[in-house]
Amino acid sequence: MNIQIFGTKKSADTRKAERFFKERGIRFQFVDLNEKGLSKGELTSVMQAVGGLNILIDEKAKDQDMVALIRYLVEEERFEKLLENQQILKQPVVRNGKQATVGYCPDVWKKWE
Repeated sequence: MNIQIFGTKKSADTRKAERFFKERGIRFQFVDLNEKGLSKGELTSVMQAVGGLNILIDEKAKDQDMVALIRYLVEEERFEKLLENQQILKQPVVRNGKQATVGYCPDVWKKWE
């Protein structure tokens, strides 16, 4: 297993995800979205794994203007805008190879063990 957790230290769900893997003795790599975001390839991989761009967007994000803007752009522009503004991603984004989840999903992570 090669677990990566993308999120922020302030996100409660990100901290819960870290605790989930720590309690099971599973090593993971934490990537703080405030310091370093997902690369274009990583975002593409996550998007394909979870079923599309809309699932990645946090409707309750602080930057509601950006959420609204992304909703009304064409697909190609939406991806680029999301890549530039990763603060509106649902957190945490958890990757395990080609598999990925968005948000707190312990039921899915248990199947990865």
